[in-house]
Amino acid sequence: MSTFETVIIIFLLVLLLVVIWVLTELSTLKKNVEDKGTPDNGDIKKLRLQAYERITLLSERMSFQHLLSTIHSNGLTARNMQASLIEAIRQEYDYNISQQIYVSVEVWKAVNNLKEQNIYIVNQLAATLPPQATGMDLNKQLIDFLINNPKASLHEIVLEAINFEAKKLM
Repeated sequence: MSTFETVIIIFLLVLLLVVIWVLTELSTLKKNVEDKGTPDNGDIKKLRLQAYERITLLSERMSFQHLLSTIHSNGLTARNMQASLIEAIRQEYDYNISQQIYVSVEVWKAVNNLKEQNIYIVNQLAATLPPQATGMDLNKQLIDFLINNPKASLHEIVLEAINFEAKKLM
């Protein structure tokens, strides 16, 4: 046997030992990952459930019932009340915008539609009022609109969608 053949045989043996060692290490690593499960799956579930809780609060805070009870119209013009309502809706939405990464696309679209619809309704009703109208006049318009059109608000539908999605996680 020549020196070249001996070197080749030694090289192949070393290569075989390295391959066996790498496979053993990979097998051990795979076993460790399987023992731990997916990375903190329980934590991810917890984060997603907390996001659904936050989105529920967001939807409640964007509802006309909540907005009218928290924004006082005393001394405001209808235009100022309109601006206050829209600002409150946008602030709530912007504050919770990061939650969209934890909830389903459908739920986030529903929340976005609720925001857009409520802003649209406020703007449409405010546009029907005369320039000298008060904030209380706008509030009355909103209340009358909700009473006469109980299905016009997406609030309840959005809450049902959130509830449905959250229950799928449990």
